Amino acid sequence: MSTPRLPAHAGRRIALAGAAALTATLALAAPAAAHAEVEADKAQALAENVTLSFVSEAESDSAGFTELRVVLPKGIAPGDVTLDEAPKGWKLKATNDGYAVSGPALKAGVDAEHKIKVRQLPDAKEIAFKTIETYSDGEVSRWIELPTGGAKSEQPAPLLELKAAAPGAKPVSPSPSPTETASATPSAAASTPSAAPAQNDASAAASDTAADEDDGMSSGIVVGVVVLLLLLGGGAWWLVKRRTASSEN
Repeated sequence: MSTPRLPAHAGRRIALAGAAALTATLALAAPAAAHAEVEADKAQALAENVTLSFVSEAESDSAGFTELRVVLPKGIAPGDVTLDEAPKGWKLKATNDGYAVSGPALKAGVDAEHKIKVRQLPDAKEIAFKTIETYSDGEVSRWIELPTGGAKSEQPAPLLELKAAAPGAKPVSPSPSPTETASATPSAAASTPSAAPAQNDASAAASDTAADEDDGMSSGIVVGVVVLLLLLGGGAWWLVKRRTASSEN
């Protein structure tokens, strides 16, 4: 018996349906493209002097990146970060919760890449670096969502998985905060108490001198009064004696 042939149009439909199903399967199997990601040369908890590399993929066809602001995870202070590499003319500035790198606008369609050096990574299994991207036309993209319950995030924050800490690894002492640094530096207010005794001593010496002068003046006045009284007394006695002599004559 011969196998019945399918009509040509039916064969084309089956082929198209199969291609569509294959495309859907591949799309589901492929990982979602990351628009902001981070990598480390030593992705290990408590690792020191680690270089982190960040890539922000350009999404705009008409504007380029001008700034990337990164929120640091718990355990990394803004003072623990230094800039290693960045686009030409871009500089790093510490913020309250992380840092920002910014500079002349990049060309439209050009990804923004930069590297930072971190003093030490925290003791964690995974850390997130929330990233806010700003374009030259004012557009802002926020890659700040964290995974919750295995649900897929539409704008996920860059995540870095860390290996367990090396045996014997310990957290280094935290970097001094601006307040601590300022308090460690002698200030005018701090030096005022030490200057105050000198001023008090000078004032006391001046008071003693004035008192001595007052005592001297008082003694001089007393002596003058006594001399004056003696002179007056002597004059009176002389007048009385003269009058007495005149009466006798």
